[in-house]
Amino acid sequence: MSGQTPVDPVALRDEVRAKYQEVAVDPHGEFHFHTGRPLAKRLGYDDTVVSALPDAAIESFAGVGNPFSLQSLNAGERVVDIGSGGGFDVFIAAQQVGPEGQVVGIDMTEEMLDKSRRTAADMELSHVEFRDGLIEDMPVEDGWADVVISNGVINLCADKALVFDEISRVLKPGGRLQFADIANGAPVPESAVSDIDLWTA
Repeated sequence: MSGQTPVDPVALRDEVRAKYQEVAVDPHGEFHFHTGRPLAKRLGYDDTVVSALPDAAIESFAGVGNPFSLQSLNAGERVVDIGSGGGFDVFIAAQQVGPEGQVVGIDMTEEMLDKSRRTAADMELSHVEFRDGLIEDMPVEDGWADVVISNGVINLCADKALVFDEISRVLKPGGRLQFADIANGAPVPESAVSDIDLWTA
């Protein structure tokens, strides 16, 4: 069950959405985080795979780790990428599961969805789909996915219990979660936890 959230979830979503609109529209702009091909290299993605992707597939990438370093996906698997952004991890997943698999990216930012859908069409990836939605209320049926992946998104949600409930709902029995994210094991002052600007900074 979800509980009390330290900040207003709607206000937090609005701030996150505004930040990633910028990354979609101006991927080579100045941000407080790394992006694109240099970031993928830093995070250990396979250079051969990344170099074969068009710029549009990677330039808006802003992840914090490499969920595929935990385990490669298997041919034919169904995958949901929560907070899929410009689609970089979806495109990596699509290569790993092959045309007999399916990959669904979920994002709430219109500009990211437009970009990822155009890129998927240009790459002729018929087994990839991008859906508009929140990861706290995913537009995916119960028990559909073999794997849920995520990269630097769960930390941006106010109600993490609700996010994990949704992940559990869409996973098949025995399905798995592979994610990279930011975690802090040290106590955080209440004034910082409730400061919505610090969530995206």
